[in-house]
Amino acid sequence: MDSGSFRFDRFALDADDRRLTRDDVPVELNARYLDALALLVRESGKLVSKDRFLGEVWRGVPVTDEALTQCIKTLRRQLGDDASRPRFIETVPKHGYRFVAPVEWVRDQPTAAAVPAAPKLAEETPRYDLRRFLLLGAAGTMGAGVAGIIGGLFYGFAGASEPLGPGIGAASVLLVLLWLTIAAALMGGAGVSFGIAASGFLRGRHWIILGGAVGGLVVGGVVKLLGLDAFNLLFGRSPGDITGGTEGALLGGAVGFGAWLASRKAAAPPLRRSVVAAAVAGGAAGILIPLMGGRLMGGSLDLLALNFPASRLRLDQIGALFGETGLGPISQLVTGALEGALFGGCVVGAMILGRRSLSGVAR
Repeated sequence: MDSGSFRFDRFALDADDRRLTRDDVPVELNARYLDALALLVRESGKLVSKDRFLGEVWRGVPVTDEALTQCIKTLRRQLGDDASRPRFIETVPKHGYRFVAPVEWVRDQPTAAAVPAAPKLAEETPRYDLRRFLLLGAAGTMGAGVAGIIGGLFYGFAGASEPLGPGIGAASVLLVLLWLTIAAALMGGAGVSFGIAASGFLRGRHWIILGGAVGGLVVGGVVKLLGLDAFNLLFGRSPGDITGGTEGALLGGAVGFGAWLASRKAAAPPLRRSVVAAAVAGGAAGILIPLMGGRLMGGSLDLLALNFPASRLRLDQIGALFGETGLGPISQLVTGALEGALFGGCVVGAMILGRRSLSGVAR
């Protein structure tokens, strides 16, 4: 029963013409929900797992459990079904759903008018589009901006060399570090987020990891190149080996891995699990980067302070917590883990929320 028309109760579902009618009156369903109903009807009497919904309806695009729940809820409402006493769709807890109404399959007759049906199906249900790519990339960038605000406040208060109350000197340091951190987070977040979003144009969720890594690599490399050129132009010397493409690739790949890890099971994870998975992966990358000799935001700021001693920038307060002068090895590991976890969690969390809004799922 791969194609043709299906009849059940007072309903008729034309899989090729993509129409659902009740007593010959059209029933409103969007393309995704119609695909879900067609899958259930084709497998009438059999359990349809959450994995199958993800693979055949959402076609590998990570979604939340709420997306599938909302889909089934809408189908039941349009069919006049009751979840507590199902006549059409039965819930199999923790496994999936089963279509329980008797289904009559009416094989299509080969007619000239039926030939264009396949192109029409492909045209109505695109797997991915530019709008989704732009929305998800923008959402992840905004999430990175939130991480930049939190990180900027942390480094701003820690880097001010004098109390913020009496004068404007320390406050100026706070504002400069805040805007600098936000700008760096937005640029890095844009690269990673749009890289992950671009993976949707390719088949297979594993491309999420590569997309994040490539996006981080490109943006990190460009930002480092421009940053070093700017310092050489303005001050006549370079601050040293600040954050660049290698760090961006590692962190971006880790964030992509966290997103993939969170969504690789069944009907995709809830928001909390996605954020935790991405935060753990990002935190692990934040630890690995200093161990490999690289630097994230904290390490780069400390490098600036060391190479420009006349500046007001100091991170001694952070190092003092671990018995170090300045931002020592332990401090860089801790701040790196915090930066990576914050960045990963915020980016993936924002992309999940963006996907929800795109799918019309109420939070």
